[in-house]
Amino acid sequence: MSILKKVGVVALGGVLIAQFFQPEQNLGEYESVKVFLAETKTSAEVETILKKACFDCHSAKTNYPWYGKITPINYWMAHHVEEGREHLDFSNWSNYSLKKKEHKMDEVHEEVEEKHMPLKSYTITHGDAKLTEEEIKTLVNWGKTVQGEYKMILEK
Repeated sequence: MSILKKVGVVALGGVLIAQFFQPEQNLGEYESVKVFLAETKTSAEVETILKKACFDCHSAKTNYPWYGKITPINYWMAHHVEEGREHLDFSNWSNYSLKKKEHKMDEVHEEVEEKHMPLKSYTITHGDAKLTEEEIKTLVNWGKTVQGEYKMILEK
């Protein structure tokens, strides 16, 4: 057996063994975002947009695709979700201070308006998460309104 075949067999064996080791998945409940949705007076339209384009990476509930159980993809996804939740976690909204909520809403509408969110790497595999110009406008207007309400409370 040539050295190249041996390396291939060892690599394949390593990939197969790696399948038995899985990162922890983000399998919370959709209920975890209800406080956020209620507090920000989210319309059904905005909620639908957030659900398809934001909540997988920015809440306690991720809907994993079929390939989300394949190592090493699952580790990449776990890291991606963890990083997303570090920046903004809609499931943890009730634990944010008013100032932080105001700041996060500023970031939400800015990131969407500048088309930084949702990430291209996400929309490649989740085509429905790619936002239309109308959806961007809807989210930005909603985000600015919510941020303005938080700002008014802070100024009192």
